[in-house]
Amino acid sequence: MSAPESIVCKPTPWFLLRGTVMVAMFSIFAVLFFMDGSTGYRKKNESFYLYNTFKVAGDEFNRMNASGTLTASSWKAYASRQDVMFPSDPAVLPAGFKLPMKWPSELQDFDRMKQQWNLLWREYSKEHGLDAQPDEEPYTASKISGQWWAFGCCASLAAIAGFFLARTMTRSISADATSLKSQDGKRVPFSDLKKIDLRKWDSKGLAFIDYEGESGKGRIRVDGLTYGGFKKESGEPAEALMRHIRSHFSGEITEYAAAGISESSPEVTGTEE
Repeated sequence: MSAPESIVCKPTPWFLLRGTVMVAMFSIFAVLFFMDGSTGYRKKNESFYLYNTFKVAGDEFNRMNASGTLTASSWKAYASRQDVMFPSDPAVLPAGFKLPMKWPSELQDFDRMKQQWNLLWREYSKEHGLDAQPDEEPYTASKISGQWWAFGCCASLAAIAGFFLARTMTRSISADATSLKSQDGKRVPFSDLKKIDLRKWDSKGLAFIDYEGESGKGRIRVDGLTYGGFKKESGEPAEALMRHIRSHFSGEITEYAAAGISESSPEVTGTEE
């Protein structure tokens, strides 16, 4: 069977899947960090301070009513003067949150305060979309700021991964009867190829081809796992490409003559049999 006149190795499904997963993963992390930094942690702080206010109000009500002489009007007069124990730093609270905030009307209601404060809190938190069981500690401004830094890092990584994925999708490595074309569009005649390094070809699908001549001087990196692949059902496109290159190559080839030779061993040089 005659060798094909040209071979084109496009990005493999394996690479495209991996790239898509990385973009999706970093994007999801970025969204989660953004939500925590912009609203999530601040809303949790609102729940934390209101929860503790309900607890303090319940303890204070029980203390004042220990003798059973507390009246609705006297409790109302006391409770209406109290502020929720929010911190003064607006950076740890939801955007636009107005301070100070008086005790909710539920805490000023004498009859409703007769029930356990935690039951009253459950009703209030459900009605206002707050956490029924807040975290044990509030989130500081530095922790909230850290979410923004994490968001920036993940968003940058998502953008970088997306850029390389989009760029790779439009590239390919090809070879025809006279030349090799790299993934960045560099076309090098076979006559300019000087050396092929195949020491990582069998283990990692990587080969490095040095060239020098009319096309200039440099090195082409052939990544068989990214371009073409080695699936037998597809005809092992990357392997077919390398065979095609070697069939038109007359320079130096560096490869392992047998398994077990280490990187520190002398190079083995040979030509296509």
